[in-house]
Amino acid sequence: MSAEFGGRTGRQGKLSQWLRGRRPKEAAGDGGREALLLATAAAGLPLAPAAHPGAGYGCSCDRVGCPTPARHPVSFAWQTQSTTDRAQIERWARHQPEANFITATGMVHDVLDVPVQAGREALERLLAAGVETGPVAESDDGRMLFFTLTRGTPEDEDEWWPCELDCHPETMDEHPGLRWHCRGSYVLVPPARLPGDGDRSVRWVRGPEHPLPDPLSLLEALTDACARHAGQEPGHIGEAWPLRH
Repeated sequence: MSAEFGGRTGRQGKLSQWLRGRRPKEAAGDGGREALLLATAAAGLPLAPAAHPGAGYGCSCDRVGCPTPARHPVSFAWQTQSTTDRAQIERWARHQPEANFITATGMVHDVLDVPVQAGREALERLLAAGVETGPVAESDDGRMLFFTLTRGTPEDEDEWWPCELDCHPETMDEHPGLRWHCRGSYVLVPPARLPGDGDRSVRWVRGPEHPLPDPLSLLEALTDACARHAGQEPGHIGEAWPLRH
């Protein structure tokens, strides 16, 4: 992100317009796809192949009524399979040219996953304040993904503290507000294609070349934006934080 959009420059209006209208041009073709995946792996984000869109709203997997079409790994061993090894990613990309890719969270990085309008508002606020936000992706299923450092995996498992914000693939529907992907979870990485009509995708707003920030440096802006977003939704009932009762 250039300095034009960061810092306290008084150009927040232009920044808002840029965030609302920008659909970054991903590199075209298989070579561009592979280059984006390799850049993501080079930044330390472990990757594994995922399903891709099938006919209509379907999935490339053979599961009848797949609940997360084109959004899940192809292997049950995705956590151990995930890698940053360049040669392996090149083989996957060339042998599975239609595959999406996921990145396993909780190893090197976590992902704070918020509704897209809340995410755009928070990103504008963070950039205007000069806060390093790191990589950010936007998905046409209405989510924005903020990639951060992981909060860690201590040697003593008893010291690993759970959090009510934790989001795992099987609990996605329970967390309409802010989702915190850490150990045992994953997200799609760009360039990824989503099922449905039109050119639906997951794409970078800020690429993986940006250093991963501490998640706590983003959390206040994200939760505040989620609270405002939830309050503006007609008929909305629930919390911005996915608390259990």
